[in-house]
Amino acid sequence: MATRQRIGLIGAGRIGRGHARTLAGRVPDAELVCIADVSADAARAAAESVGGVPWSTDPLALIADPTIDAVVIAASTATHAPLIAAAAEAGKAIFCEKPVALDLETTDAALAAVERAGAPFQIGFQRRYDPAYARAKDLIASGALGRIEHIRDTMRDPAPPSRAYLEISGGLFRDMTIHNFDCVRWLMGADPVEVFALGAALTDPVFAELGDIDTSIVTIRFANDALAVIDNSRRSGFGYDVRTEIFGSAGALLIGQQAETPMLRLDAGGVRSDHVRFFLERFAVAYEEELRAFVRALIEGRSPEPGPADARAALQLAYAAEAARAANAPVDPRRWG
Repeated sequence: MATRQRIGLIGAGRIGRGHARTLAGRVPDAELVCIADVSADAARAAAESVGGVPWSTDPLALIADPTIDAVVIAASTATHAPLIAAAAEAGKAIFCEKPVALDLETTDAALAAVERAGAPFQIGFQRRYDPAYARAKDLIASGALGRIEHIRDTMRDPAPPSRAYLEISGGLFRDMTIHNFDCVRWLMGADPVEVFALGAALTDPVFAELGDIDTSIVTIRFANDALAVIDNSRRSGFGYDVRTEIFGSAGALLIGQQAETPMLRLDAGGVRSDHVRFFLERFAVAYEEELRAFVRALIEGRSPEPGPADARAALQLAYAAEAARAANAPVDPRRWG
């Protein structure tokens, strides 16, 4: 493997533009050599924003380019699986935003192509590369917290997405809670054996119209008998809200300081601070570090993380949550294994 990775980026939307900036100037061992998007305007604008790298409206041509070592896929969800399969067959290393697909059958087919090709693959669960979450994982692994007994994981978006987005999102558990599923499984270091879920449509009538939910609570029992609780909402009145509490036999960790500016204002009106508005700001460092880690793994000949099994496991838990909510009873997620 070359010591400097030539990378093609597929997708020039909100996430893709951020990845373009990172790859163009913030990953020393990477060279962004092309940006592809089916929208010429989007591809051109993204390319110009990072110094005028070549751009294309043909992602498959980018994948077929023999001078490109790896592809970063940040296009729409429906394109992930076919692009992954094409990239694997072309011998490329692959970084893909979550999810691989919205169903397990398509996910399994894409990941089978990765396995057949022996292609390095990383799924974009960026929380694992946030400094606070990475430090928490290190402390857990060191034994500093003793036996982990309970994790509580919260995520709320500032406002619901558009109806057009919701219609193709796959629903709350597959689109949003999938991040929480990966997070608690990773932190616990064990696989779930029981899932129960409650959900409601509270923030906007569109959710009930679409047969979706906007508010949920999921409980999980792991193989080591430890427990996790995940709560989600599509609406938060004060900004993006991500908090995780980890309780062990020898201590606890609380993750979730969300002030955008490290300042408290104290006056006669009380104590105030600002707040991070959305996930791009909250996880800006994580989005950069996950790409640095991907490139480092390629150069060092290691398998990137999180990998194919992690991508599938999170979607498997989404299936279990949906089934548990429908049945109003706990289910074993291993039935989708």
